[in-house]
Amino acid sequence: MDVKDSNGNLLAEGDSVTLIKDLKVKGSSLTLKRGTVVKNIRLTNSPAEVEGRAGGSTMVLKTEFLKKA
Repeated sequence: MDVKDSNGNLLAEGDSVTLIKDLKVKGSSLTLKRGTVVKNIRLTNSPAEVEGRAGGSTMVLKTEFLKKA
């Protein structure tokens, strides 16, 4: 299962990615700003999502809003 970022680059376990858009976090008043780097991502069962630590907590991020750092 190939996991790709918004530019079509392949993502792997442990990669670092950068947000390309400000994202509001559901259930929180937190907004992750564009340019935020999420390090050491983990792949999920879905090719459209990765898991990583951002804003002090672990969350699932959609790959359409990420680019490989």
